[in-house]
Amino acid sequence: MLMQINLTEKLKHYFGFDSFKGEQEAIIRNLLDGNDTFVLMPTGGGKSLCYQLPSLIMEGTAIVISPLIALMKNQVDVINGISEHDGVAHCLNSSMNKTAIDQVKRDVKSGVTKLLYMAPESLTKEEYVTFLRGVRISFYAVDEAHCISEWGHDFRPEYRRIRPIVDEIGSAPVIALTATATEKVRADIKKNLGITDAKDFMSSFNRPSLYYEVRSKSADIDKQIIKFVRQHQGKSGIIYCLARKKVEELAEVLRTNDIKAAPYHAGLDTAVRSQTQDDFLMERIDVIVATIAFGMGIDKPDVRFVIHYDIPKSLEGYYQETGRAGRDGGEGICIAFYSQKDLQKLEKFMDSKQVAEQEIGRHLLQETAAYAESSICRRKMLLKYFGEDYPKDNCGNCDNCKHPKTKIEAGKGLGAMLTGIIALKENYRSGYVFDFIKGRSTDDIESHKHHLHPDFGCGEGMNDRLWNPILRQAIVEGYIKKDIETYGNLKVTASGRRWMKNPQPFYVTEDNSFSEDCMENSPSGGSALDPTLFAMLKDLRKSEARRHNVQPYIVFMEGSLEQMATMYPVTLQELQNVQGVGQGKAKRYGQPFCDLIKKYCEENDIVRPEDMRVRSVAKNSMRKVKIVQCIDRKMPLDDIAKSMGLKFDELLDELEAIVYSGTKLDIEYYMEDTMYEEEIDDIYDYFTEAETDSLKEAFNEFAGDYSDEDIRLVRIMFISEMAN
Repeated sequence: MLMQINLTEKLKHYFGFDSFKGEQEAIIRNLLDGNDTFVLMPTGGGKSLCYQLPSLIMEGTAIVISPLIALMKNQVDVINGISEHDGVAHCLNSSMNKTAIDQVKRDVKSGVTKLLYMAPESLTKEEYVTFLRGVRISFYAVDEAHCISEWGHDFRPEYRRIRPIVDEIGSAPVIALTATATEKVRADIKKNLGITDAKDFMSSFNRPSLYYEVRSKSADIDKQIIKFVRQHQGKSGIIYCLARKKVEELAEVLRTNDIKAAPYHAGLDTAVRSQTQDDFLMERIDVIVATIAFGMGIDKPDVRFVIHYDIPKSLEGYYQETGRAGRDGGEGICIAFYSQKDLQKLEKFMDSKQVAEQEIGRHLLQETAAYAESSICRRKMLLKYFGEDYPKDNCGNCDNCKHPKTKIEAGKGLGAMLTGIIALKENYRSGYVFDFIKGRSTDDIESHKHHLHPDFGCGEGMNDRLWNPILRQAIVEGYIKKDIETYGNLKVTASGRRWMKNPQPFYVTEDNSFSEDCMENSPSGGSALDPTLFAMLKDLRKSEARRHNVQPYIVFMEGSLEQMATMYPVTLQELQNVQGVGQGKAKRYGQPFCDLIKKYCEENDIVRPEDMRVRSVAKNSMRKVKIVQCIDRKMPLDDIAKSMGLKFDELLDELEAIVYSGTKLDIEYYMEDTMYEEEIDDIYDYFTEAETDSLKEAFNEFAGDYSDEDIRLVRIMFISEMAN
């Protein structure tokens, strides 16, 4: 009987739409028929409607299992907003009081409530299981179903208990929905939910309106983000960070720079999170800085940019989070910042996990690194990861396609790689295969006697930088595949074997470079240095040094001058944003420099960067305050280092930063206990006469007469007394 319903009329009646999107109608009819259903639909494709509309049509109450209270509240508001009566949609969760819970139960029992949203943790509570046994359940909808899978990017153990609880409450059709799932994850979801016979509905993962870009994560990342947000002033955006602490720091930096921003993470009070979400939806703030706890199911169609401050742990997570941009089909800019150091940190975090989890995590990280470093079309790589082929080589809407690299013919390399994989009987991952074809006799290879194989070293002499691009292009073109069950063992496909019999031209481009050289920017943050102004500032420094009867570097370090010639500070407050310039130094030496820069800007019509006010990380500031307090109490420096979890040379780094920023430190009490007076005087006299404060030159001058630590300590005392 339900099949006879005119679904288009129901859609218009409840939601005001004239037609369905994609496979929505087929999905709904399958569910109305009482069949289990699996839906893979990208964010913005209309997943929610696939269970909302049938719940309003069918007898009974639909249970929607959803991972976030924020998501529930948002969707409940949407459904109640289109209904004539209150209580058509409700949620049951840990944030509700007894009065509210009792009202929900009454509405469910009376048949008013058609949609009941529950977190998996709530669904498994005995009191709710008992209550729901007495309710007519129309169907179960499992939203964000990737959370079920051990391969999913947001694994939650309670999700894996859903099937037993469903059986306990009462059998009804199950619809599982997700926006991101590889073939492995899809199989895992269906197995755990007991719906292996479910009909699959899989939409294209392609979001043509989204622009993808990966940038090198350098020292000026905060500055880059501020500049980008200002260029998109008034537009809504989300910035994702992995750590809660970074979320709060970055939100503060944005607010300091007159950007309406707020932090969002699971450690904040529920009321604060709820208010922040409402402020974002109501456009009282423009930018949310968040961990991945924010955004799942948020129905804001006009998010115009998504920035990843840290590279995500998996491409599933990346795709899910970028999918929150441009859900209305409009502009959506997706920028991810990537550094190999961040990748190494994430890999270290794996060490505490169980072996199987480590294997999974590292495999997912390798896929993310491959995406970031590759110069292949990013859209093509993303879609291939989710099992979909993108027919074009250039999508025209990612950084790699907008700025393509020269292609290199690499048929010889592909042949060597296919030969190596087959020689190793398709039992090894990429690192091992690379060592084999390059002829590297590692301990692992020798233990398996593979260095004796006739094909060992079949790719010797080729450019090492091409092996990763060859592998990635071969996977995209279907010659090689990674076996998920063995966490990435390489297999040669039937297409790959045909290519070996009849080789065709095979082109690759070198990977994008993310070497550590890119990460270590100069104090200027990698921006354009004004050489004319820099020369003028050096001349001024000389004259000011003569006036104060000190060496030029005592006034300002050269790196500080470089940053001044980049940032154009014209007030003492702005000058303190320059590295190595604290409040004391700014007041003592700064005004002539500000006056010079101001005059130079006026005479040359310089448009100064506005995004200067980037605050220091709070932890570093508090650490420096604590160090100064400990020195004021004349604590031994080695005790200070130990109490703060620092190595002694790391403490010296902190002391140098403190005195170079203009703060005076009296460490003579410590030096008197650890050095002879004549040693201190000898080193002190050297810095008094030297033209530079370079430690390298000082170490060469004394050529082992004194320890590096002693020279650094005397230099700290010298700078403190002479400069501050």
